[in-house]
Amino acid sequence: MQLRYVFCRLLTIPAAASLAAVPGCASMQRTAQTDEIKSPSQFDLGKAIQSAKIDARWPATDWYSVYGDPQLNQWIERAKANSPSLALVQARLREARALAGQAASDEKPHIDGSAAVNRHNWPKNGYYGPGDLGGNTTWDNTTSVTLSYNLDLWGSEMNSSLKALDRAHAAAADTRAAELDLEANIVRVYIDLAKNYALLDVAKQTLGQQQQIAQLAQRRLAGGIGTQLEVSQAQAPLPEAERQKELYQEAIDLSRDELSALAGQGPGAASLLRRPALSLASQWTLPSVIPAELIGRRPDVVAARWTIAANARAIDVSKAQFYPNINLLASVSQMAAGGAILTFLSGPDRGWNAGPAITLPIFEGGRLRAQLGAASAQYDEAVAHYNATLVAAFKDIADQVVRLRSLDSQVQTAARSVADATRSYDLAQHGYQRGLTDYLNVLIAQGQLLRALDVQARVRSQRLAAFASLSTALGGGQDMAKESPPEDRLAPSKHLSRFMTRGDGHDAAEMNTYTSSD
Repeated sequence: MQLRYVFCRLLTIPAAASLAAVPGCASMQRTAQTDEIKSPSQFDLGKAIQSAKIDARWPATDWYSVYGDPQLNQWIERAKANSPSLALVQARLREARALAGQAASDEKPHIDGSAAVNRHNWPKNGYYGPGDLGGNTTWDNTTSVTLSYNLDLWGSEMNSSLKALDRAHAAAADTRAAELDLEANIVRVYIDLAKNYALLDVAKQTLGQQQQIAQLAQRRLAGGIGTQLEVSQAQAPLPEAERQKELYQEAIDLSRDELSALAGQGPGAASLLRRPALSLASQWTLPSVIPAELIGRRPDVVAARWTIAANARAIDVSKAQFYPNINLLASVSQMAAGGAILTFLSGPDRGWNAGPAITLPIFEGGRLRAQLGAASAQYDEAVAHYNATLVAAFKDIADQVVRLRSLDSQVQTAARSVADATRSYDLAQHGYQRGLTDYLNVLIAQGQLLRALDVQARVRSQRLAAFASLSTALGGGQDMAKESPPEDRLAPSKHLSRFMTRGDGHDAAEMNTYTSSD
């Protein structure tokens, strides 16, 4: 293979020099890309991130295990194995890899064979017939072997295969992004399930307390120290309390259904899930190198970079179309008319041909320029998408830092509010039982406690969810730095040549893996 490469290079360098001197009529004017790739270091991270506690630590791959609930971990693994949405992106990844192998095969020599075995009846009329064969039926058979090799002087085929490989890399990053999104959605619904259980507890407690108050009002009326108005006031909240209990039970059932759907299962799959036992003992922190390493941590950013690389190679492919190219063609054939069915395999009637075929674009009606303009525009789109992805990533991190800082304070405030409301309710209920206060004070204190418990449950849930959002905003523990394209792959080539550096050895090895089965 190395000797063939050296031979082809020696053969094509003079040809490339001569062809490069041939001017084409197609012009590349007004087709250059205009957008600029932004570096993470160009962004002002703002006070929220800069003032956060920093310990240079990124989330772990199983970032959701910090909640300390084995049932959650098992359900996520189950979902990864059965999720239709994840299976969809995995199929797209396999397709992208297959297309990369298909594109790589165009760079290699092709050898094709053909054979035809025909029974031929010749006409009797001598004017139309072939002399002595007229009126006879013979075997008219041929076989041929053809070799073709595109020298690809300007790297069109090479960049096409690199473009396909870059798209396969982007598909791999998209697959990881889909997996991370699935993890985040399951955690979100699971946290909602835990919250609804907590709110159901509040509703049941409230209903039980309300029933006790109604019974007390009945006893006071029977004892002659109460009024019918008090009884009516005590019984009035009971239907609403029942409704609240049913509402949260409904929310629990809906959360179970959603967890089943996320796992690619029927609605009954999550019916056996126990009540979540979530906790978050660890404190949230930020890594110290967010701008520098984020491009290798977030799958969506990595995918956007590979898309830029693929579109840069598409520009190189379009530019190569403006220049002449050479295909080497050779064929050997053997044929026979007459004789036995297999005579043509051993007969002397052999032929061959070999030589270069040169293509030169002269007048394309603006097609090549339009093609290059479209490739440049698609490159700008990819750059703009990448820049927007970086902006969204930093915003996402900053938003979750702000939320977590606020929720840390809110959790403490909510706990104090519950403690104060519980004390007020106990005092009001005790005073009402002894006849020292009226029922209105009990209702007020009860409403305050209910609201405090409700807020506490929601704030705790929001803090758990914000921690999950920060973990996914930081990439969900994925380190794809080695899989992210280097900077020199993100721009179109300045000089087109088949013999320019193809890429790193990993790309070449991966491409050979895709095509080795041929």
